[in-house]
Amino acid sequence: MKTRDFLKAGHWPTLLAAFFYFDMSFMVWILLGPLAVQIANDLQLDPAQKGLMVALPVLAGAFLRVVNGLLVDRLRPRLTGIIAQLVVIAGLLAFWYFGIHSYSQVLALGVILGVAGASFAVALPLASRWYPPRYQGVALGIAGAGNSGTVFAALFAPALAAAFGWNNVIGLAALPLMLALAVYLACAKDSPNQPAAKSFAEYAQVLRQPDAWWFMFYYAVTFGGFSGLASSLGFYFNSQYGLDPVTAGYCTAACVLAGSLVRPVGGALSDRFGGIRMLTGLYAVAVVALILASFGFGPLWLGLSILVVAMLALGMGNGAVFQLVPQRFHAEIGVMTGLVGMTGGVGGFYLASSLGFSKQITGSYQAGFLIFATLAALALAALTSVKRRWRTTWTAENGIAAARI
Repeated sequence: MKTRDFLKAGHWPTLLAAFFYFDMSFMVWILLGPLAVQIANDLQLDPAQKGLMVALPVLAGAFLRVVNGLLVDRLRPRLTGIIAQLVVIAGLLAFWYFGIHSYSQVLALGVILGVAGASFAVALPLASRWYPPRYQGVALGIAGAGNSGTVFAALFAPALAAAFGWNNVIGLAALPLMLALAVYLACAKDSPNQPAAKSFAEYAQVLRQPDAWWFMFYYAVTFGGFSGLASSLGFYFNSQYGLDPVTAGYCTAACVLAGSLVRPVGGALSDRFGGIRMLTGLYAVAVVALILASFGFGPLWLGLSILVVAMLALGMGNGAVFQLVPQRFHAEIGVMTGLVGMTGGVGGFYLASSLGFSKQITGSYQAGFLIFATLAALALAALTSVKRRWRTTWTAENGIAAARI
């Protein structure tokens, strides 16, 4: 791929704005994860409550992605993104000003943070609609690399909480969101190639197609694994290895950085070698890494290395899934982004909460890891069963023949 050709093929200021909006929103989305140890100490939370606390924003973001997917088709991506950013900024400032004094209030904040997580269903269509099929993997990989924002939360939130208090971190988080909104207003534009808004019956029609459900399941594993681990590794490293909140945040940041930076790589390699081939290998690696992680190996360096490998596979898998989705559902990319993103969030909620419940019930995180490894193995088997049909029945409509399947 030639960079010059790619830049001419779409609208790079919009791609930049989509990335930055996504990046800052994801930073805020998993904010409760890096702050979990300090919040749990102050509010006297047990492991199950910690797991649910960090998982709720993921679940809220999952269902709100469907709402954003609908709004994107009716209000267009740019306006939908403006509204969502204003809601999150106002919510953060309100919770900071009035303070958080109970577990129920933390959960209420988690719902607001879910609006930030739903940015996925805005940023990806905003960028995707500017680019032809042969560049979908790279374009959506760049826009989707905004999940690197989770790195900033893991790196800085625990240290800022130690210095200023975790409640003040909630207020500080609104500042980069304001900057992202300013960039968005200045740079983001809707593509002239906007599909007509569809009726609810047409949306239901998408769900009658088996391929839609396959993509939802595949992303529930790749993005679910990524977001679930990003949200819960802070308290995992604290509990499993006895690390203080700041050091646990650094270890989490290493894992999240690995998974987020390789998303564009996964998309680009899928453009070159085919998304199906990439996903097959990545699921296999994820299965092995998650099984090994379940044993909680004693040395920190070994456990950290295994989790980094898992996040690399899951992060690249995110890019590979979204190299395939626009090829199969080009005209329905708005609603499919919402639906696929929703199930990705559901997968993340399941993993994060199951790790907490596993620790609460059994005293170990092993069951949570093993069950998710089983889901990854099922995804691998399912992909193997449909790949021949996909390769032989997808047509050259909308230029699909120019992209690798």
